[in-house]
Amino acid sequence: MSESQKKTLLVLFLIYLGLGLVNFIFFPSANLEGVGLRWTYTFGDTPSFWNTINPMTLIMSGLIILLLIVFAAGVKFELIPNKKQSIVEALLEYFWELVEDAVPNQRYRKAIFAISTTLFLFILVANLLSGFPGINVAPTEEGIKFGILTDTWYTPTSDLNTNGTFAVMVLVISHIFAIKAKGIGSWIKMFFEPTPLLFPLNLIGEIAKPVSHSLRLFGNIFGGGILVLIISYMIKYFVLPVFLWGFFGIFVGFIQAFVFSLLAIAYMGSLLEE
Repeated sequence: MSESQKKTLLVLFLIYLGLGLVNFIFFPSANLEGVGLRWTYTFGDTPSFWNTINPMTLIMSGLIILLLIVFAAGVKFELIPNKKQSIVEALLEYFWELVEDAVPNQRYRKAIFAISTTLFLFILVANLLSGFPGINVAPTEEGIKFGILTDTWYTPTSDLNTNGTFAVMVLVISHIFAIKAKGIGSWIKMFFEPTPLLFPLNLIGEIAKPVSHSLRLFGNIFGGGILVLIISYMIKYFVLPVFLWGFFGIFVGFIQAFVFSLLAIAYMGSLLEE
């Protein structure tokens, strides 16, 4: 590790400790009102699934997309790569190798590579936000409560709607690719193999894919966030929460982003097998 990298890590650690001290001094009381609840807005008088949105999910998703676009625009591919280009190329090459190993049909490798890599980058940035203190919002009896530096940034992956949308999208795309590759007849036949008696189990298995796919990510990110917040209030934000923010946001966040993308590749590739 170079001296500049050591200094950067030291600065980040000191910032973490500084934020911990700020919360220790200015937010000493345990106030967990609104924890686990989500700020929602309803279009109309009667709330339902179709007319209710989570504003923070939309706002943070837009910011994450903007960050990724700005980062991508700043990457210049040259003959002699710099550090940023090397990291990007290593990441893309690794995911391409995963797709090559998991997807037997070469025709769909490029599309699956683009989908899985996009999912990984979005989920990774979203999860990393949960490792840094920032602004969060929670509904209370008095109205909306804004938390500044008392919790980590709100992450869209703590909203089951986000993860469920990604998981259902992967399921639909995988079956569209399967129909185009095998034909409608072979695709329907797939549900009755190796024997028609297993049709119910095969159907349940396909339905269960997006359920487990989305709940795995949601449970780790949402549950981890609540756990860190409760522990933080119990010990008044000093020392341990700094470590927990980094552990759940950076380490667990990276692992979950990778697992989600890897499963997306596996699900789409498995339906393209002959």
